[in-house]
Amino acid sequence: MREQRGKIWLLVAAGLWLIALMVGIPFLTPATAQQPTGSIPTVTGTATGPIIVVTYEEQINVRSGPSSRFYPTIGIMYPGQEAPALGRSPGETWIMIYYPGVPGNVGWIYAPLVTFKEVGFLPIVEPPPTPTPQTTPTIDPTLAAAFVIPSTPTRLPTFTPAPELVVPEFEDESQNSPTGRIPMGLVIFGLALIGGIGVLISYFRR
Repeated sequence: MREQRGKIWLLVAAGLWLIALMVGIPFLTPATAQQPTGSIPTVTGTATGPIIVVTYEEQINVRSGPSSRFYPTIGIMYPGQEAPALGRSPGETWIMIYYPGVPGNVGWIYAPLVTFKEVGFLPIVEPPPTPTPQTTPTIDPTLAAAFVIPSTPTRLPTFTPAPELVVPEFEDESQNSPTGRIPMGLVIFGLALIGGIGVLISYFRR
């Protein structure tokens, strides 16, 4: 009788164990969540190798690439701050450093602004692709034309030529004189002399 009860309890325990196992399978299976498709910065361990220290007196910019013209600023470093160096640009004017918290955990700094605290081999790293330039907003031509003040055309002054200068011409009266080549003063003196003689004659006749 006891053996039969033991078998019954054994069967019941086995049945409960199977039921518990079937019910607990969904809870034991790890849930699979949808993975994000965007790029998320990953935090890696501290790199080993050459160490740079900022020797410039002011804060310096950390850029996303080896150029201050084509790459934006992604952070700053203060005087005396250190960072592991990971590589150098082909022209050796920029140094790639370990800079956590940004995409890829790397940044670029201008080499003349820092010095090496620990010297080591730095491989040449090709610059990353330049970011796509932002679109420049354009102004509606119709709206811009409303603020343009039209300029009134200025008429150039017309040039009026001066009247032609007329030079008066005088005839030589000496050539047309009836006395010919006798000077006019001599004629006047002769007439005055004749008049004086006539006055004397009339005076003596009285």
